[in-house]
Amino acid sequence: MPPRKKRNSAPPVSVTDRIGALPDSILHHVLSFLPAQAAVRTCVLARRWRHLWRYTTGLRIVGLEEEGEYIVKDLHKFVEHLLILRERTNLDTVQIKFSEFCEEDQPCVNLWVRFAVMCKVRALTLHISYEHLYLEDLPLVSRHLRTLDLAGVSLQKTFLDFASCPVLEDLNMSYCIINACRISSCSLKHLSIYLCSYDLDCRIHISTPCLVSLKIDHHSGRTPFLENMALLESAHVYLGNYCKDACLNHDSGVFCGANNNTCQNCVPIEDDCSREYVLLGGISNAKHLKLLPESKTVIFARDLKHCPTFTKLKTLLLNEYWCDGPDLYPLACILKNSPVLEKLTLQLFSMGPNHKVVMKGSYSSMERPSAISEHLNMVEVKCNVVDERILKVLKFLTAFNIRKLTINTFLALYILKLPFKCGD
Repeated sequence: MPPRKKRNSAPPVSVTDRIGALPDSILHHVLSFLPAQAAVRTCVLARRWRHLWRYTTGLRIVGLEEEGEYIVKDLHKFVEHLLILRERTNLDTVQIKFSEFCEEDQPCVNLWVRFAVMCKVRALTLHISYEHLYLEDLPLVSRHLRTLDLAGVSLQKTFLDFASCPVLEDLNMSYCIINACRISSCSLKHLSIYLCSYDLDCRIHISTPCLVSLKIDHHSGRTPFLENMALLESAHVYLGNYCKDACLNHDSGVFCGANNNTCQNCVPIEDDCSREYVLLGGISNAKHLKLLPESKTVIFARDLKHCPTFTKLKTLLLNEYWCDGPDLYPLACILKNSPVLEKLTLQLFSMGPNHKVVMKGSYSSMERPSAISEHLNMVEVKCNVVDERILKVLKFLTAFNIRKLTINTFLALYILKLPFKCGD
């Protein structure tokens, strides 16, 4: 039997621990993206990893499964030991997220929040899914906190006074209960309030003079009173069916329209502190506005009685609320008081983002009405069907002397016989 040929031996495999070769500072940052439980478990990887988790630049106090439901009780003992054993290094981010809690768990969560502040956290997130956790009515005191993201918590008046957070710039509140008459910050630049409830009789005052962007979406309760925001760039205000500033006669088919002899919600009252403006005065310096109230909302109709001048407004998105009444007074009023407006978008009876009918028009500067901004060069009308309500708006827009129109339906042009030129 012939001798077997010797196989060429495979070249030696060089195993390089590329992750382990990284500097400690980078590994501290990488571990910050893991849930705290997973970060701690890395201590068994090798001798060098034994204490890396104690110096992470962020903490994620969450469940190991992102889609799972976790209660405070499941995390309580682990977090208690974590906070004791961890080094007192500064934290860039802290995320606390869970589904449920018991009443006796609330002091624990408040303690976790205070621990994060003591570690000079710069971005703090606290999200509760199904219930509202009571945050202690104590002021936040931090010279480092820049971003605060809250969801599912009950907020008290002292907590919402951010005078002791001089660098706070971003505040997001979702599904929160607001038990305060005022939100104030001299440094805040971005404010978002989404599906929050407010049950007090007085209006909550928002005092944020340095605010750059504002979003109020599906606010439940009385409409907030906006104080002057001189640096505001953009604002998105959607007032839905949960807004208490609604016409009491709307369901009967009669809309008061803020006339003085109608329902009590449509008429300003003496102790309202808002006999002139509630919303429009505070956002009158914005460059970009999206104003989308439901049809029975009265607060904008009230504000229009003393309509401010939007001296910086360049783009404006409105819905069908502004096209109410035979003369479309709300739309005419806000256009008359927007002297530098460049683009107007009307989103009529269509939530979007896909609209079956989109019309775009541009204007002739030679024939432009004096009441309209000389800078206005684009109007978009978005809807799902061209009916009588849309035709009324198109008739109103003929006063703008539209010279070009791009449209995916010619029904409106045919019925109105408008002097438009389609295309170029």
